[in-house]
Amino acid sequence: MTIIKTRPQFFLTLLCLAAVAGCASSPAPHGEVKGASASSGEMGQSDTNRVATLAMRDNLDALYLLMGKLYRRNPGEWKKTAATREEAEKKVKDAIELRQLWPELQGKRDIAAMALALSPDYKGDRVAAFIHATADMIIVAHGNKIQFYLVDGLDAQRLYNAARNVEIAAWILASRRTATGAPLLLSDEIGSDVRNLSFEREFGKIVGRLDLLAEFVTEKYRRAGISYVQNLLGGSFLQFLPVR
Repeated sequence: MTIIKTRPQFFLTLLCLAAVAGCASSPAPHGEVKGASASSGEMGQSDTNRVATLAMRDNLDALYLLMGKLYRRNPGEWKKTAATREEAEKKVKDAIELRQLWPELQGKRDIAAMALALSPDYKGDRVAAFIHATADMIIVAHGNKIQFYLVDGLDAQRLYNAARNVEIAAWILASRRTATGAPLLLSDEIGSDVRNLSFEREFGKIVGRLDLLAEFVTEKYRRAGISYVQNLLGGSFLQFLPVR
């Protein structure tokens, strides 16, 4: 008799648990994948060219995002070169996109510029110098190009080296101190009530894209040979035979 009375309650409990489990297993909405708009320029791009172009665009956007976050945590930096944070960001972005030298980097580019931007005694806008130098290093590793077409080639080792340079730069930014003992720039923050690792996450995305592209470029020529053999074999041996 007791079982009969509690059975409805038992089934109701199961239904509630199932509903809760369903809600818990459903991820919160985070948007959707959006591809770039088609353009006539894609006719002059191979698959590798297209992947490299998209990866470059994403890496530069990640650096611009880091620039905004660094300026927010270090407002004294943008005040050295501009009247507003937005103006400072635009100056850096324009210089990167137009492949212009950054005045405060003393004519240096690539890893030499990165070393200067991360030196303890650097007095200029360190955020601008660091973002510009890092972007320049990545672009140099891609053959001084931002967009890629059939006539362009990529060096896998240079891409790999660029990924390691970003890792080194992120580590220096987090560990090196000025002569007074202060961090070069305030970035990630870990405390008893605050945990902000968004800077490390963005650096990790850049490193991941560079490493994947380096591996993809390395595989390209090997896969071309394999595809050629597969096409030869497919033409002779992988066709269905008539049955009537």
